[in-house]
Amino acid sequence: MSADDINQALGEYRAYLETLTSIQIDPQLRHRVGWSDIVQDTLLEAWKDFEHIQQMDEQGRKGRLRRMLLNNLRDAIRKLLGRRRDVRLERSLEVAASESADRLDRQIAIENSSPLDKMVEEEQALQLLEGLSKLNERQREALILQKYHGWTLAQIAEYLGCTTGAVAGMHARGLNELRKYVRDVE
Repeated sequence: MSADDINQALGEYRAYLETLTSIQIDPQLRHRVGWSDIVQDTLLEAWKDFEHIQQMDEQGRKGRLRRMLLNNLRDAIRKLLGRRRDVRLERSLEVAASESADRLDRQIAIENSSPLDKMVEEEQALQLLEGLSKLNERQREALILQKYHGWTLAQIAEYLGCTTGAVAGMHARGLNELRKYVRDVE
C-alpha cells in the first residue's frame, strides 16, 4: 500500500477523531491545547502503526484510534495543567482543564474496562459519536456544546458568532440528521 493510500485510509477517520476531541476538550481550551495538532499527531501515530491497524476490523480500528487520541489528549491536558500558571490566567481555564482531564480519565477507564462492561457502557456512546461525526461541522458543534459542555443557546450563539435562532435551527436540524444514525436521540 502506498503512502497516499494509507493517508487516504486514515483520513477517513479525521471527522471521527475531531468529534471525539470536541466532546472531550472544553471549547475554552481548544486554542491552548492545539486539538487539531493532536488529531494530526494521532493520525501520524496510526500511520506508523498502519500494518497492525489495517489487520483490525472497523470497530477495532476505531477503538485503537480512539485510545491513541484519548492518551494524546490526556497528555496535552496534563502538560497544560502542569505548566507554571500565570496569575493573570483566568480561573475558568483551570476549571475547564480540570473538567476535560476528568472527562478523559473517565473515557480511558471505560476503554480499559472488561470487554462485557465496555460493551454495555459504550454501545450507545459510540453510536452517538459515530452519528455526530457524520453531521456538518456547525450542527455537530452546536449539539456537542449543549449536550457535553452544558452551554445555553445564547452561549453557543456567542461562541459561533450567530443568533440564538440560528443555533436553535442548527440544533434542530442536527438532531433530525442524527436520528438517522442513532436510536433514542434526545
